[in-house]
Amino acid sequence: MLSSLRSVFVFLLGTLSTLLSAQDPKAQYVPALVGFYNIENLYDTIDSPDTDDKEFLPGGPKLWTGERYWCKLDHNAGVIAAMGKDLHPKGLAILGLCEVENRAVVEDLVHTKALKDRNYQVVHEDSPDRRGVDVALVYNPEMYQVYAHKSYRLMMPDTAFRTRDQLLVSGVLDGDTTHVIVCHWPSRRGGEKRSEPNRKAAAELARHIIDSLLTMNANARIMLMGDLNDDPVNVSVSRFVNATGDKNKAVGAVFFNAMYSAYQKGIGTLAWRDSWNLFDQIILSPGLVSGEGGVYKYYGVRIFNEPYLRQTEGAFAGYPFRTYVGDNYQNGYSDHFPVFVILVKEVK
Repeated sequence: MLSSLRSVFVFLLGTLSTLLSAQDPKAQYVPALVGFYNIENLYDTIDSPDTDDKEFLPGGPKLWTGERYWCKLDHNAGVIAAMGKDLHPKGLAILGLCEVENRAVVEDLVHTKALKDRNYQVVHEDSPDRRGVDVALVYNPEMYQVYAHKSYRLMMPDTAFRTRDQLLVSGVLDGDTTHVIVCHWPSRRGGEKRSEPNRKAAAELARHIIDSLLTMNANARIMLMGDLNDDPVNVSVSRFVNATGDKNKAVGAVFFNAMYSAYQKGIGTLAWRDSWNLFDQIILSPGLVSGEGGVYKYYGVRIFNEPYLRQTEGAFAGYPFRTYVGDNYQNGYSDHFPVFVILVKEVK
């Protein structure tokens, strides 16, 4: 069904070996990997009376059980463990997550067999989302030392509107003070145009966080990541966040969207009605792109869409292999592919 869209499934801007030889054959470079994953409805089986989680309870329409919960944890942990393993033996230094119900499910995730040796630590705050899903960040303390975090709430004129908070985490990545903003912007429920003002408002909040960091340090190393429910070309991202797909234009207040080139090639992270969207994005500050004022700089990006993460047959062949289609259990992974960026530093 998706053959007419593009048959390209793996997107990586070059290879690390190409980078090394192109820049300086005698130099040595070390990568650091930072990712994002919409893990799709990671709920426990316990009823939370303050949220609408009945869909994911043992007696709910999806018949969500402890066995299915632990199977999903193992599946998703295996994906996270594999991301970037060919580039760095310890994989991801930092990973943003969305669609997690609470801190406990993230703790269960990082303590799975596939991930427990990495000693990932968790940053999480509860959000007011009606379905009870939040964003979170996990990190390897050997590579990234967190010293502060803060949640930012999106306040709307319609006080009944509730969505996920935006999570700012500040830490030190091998000597670089690095800020990560994890987002899950409002959905397109009700239609793209009708819901667009909500994402514009979310983008304005993200830009407010960014500007406050740039005021303290013009070369601040900032990564905005998340499921933005918009593509790189939508105004919420391109104009309200002020993100470009041209690295040469990422100066001053203009950020670089690492996913723009993939989107232009027709490659996405989720599929809907025979077309790809690229909602899962990582957007970087000019300091991270140029390397000015720090140790690491941007090299490339990968959409992690290995064959086992794709539906292999039927009308949705090629789509992400998800846990459920409607209320029908598929025993898959997520309806989104995860993404990660590659940062590199030169070892003198």
